[in-house]
Amino acid sequence: MKPQCLAVLQHLQTRGSITQREALRMYGISRLASRISDLKEMGYDIGKIMKTSVNRYGDRVRFARYYMIPHEEENNDHQ
Repeated sequence: MKPQCLAVLQHLQTRGSITQREALRMYGISRLASRISDLKEMGYDIGKIMKTSVNRYGDRVRFARYYMIPHEEENNDHQ
């Protein structure tokens, strides 16, 4: 696994979600969407929520927050 993919995967598993800004600041990853695509190709279920914020110039901007999609337990013997 590529080091950047591993960093993103570990971040998602420990912190829950990541944005492009966080990826760049924390890991030097400038193409987060590409690393997310790589992880999806490896079989990881990753979702995306589009958020809106205001930048330092007062302009409204949209950005993606990526997160791991939780899986229900496959073994439902308790029912």
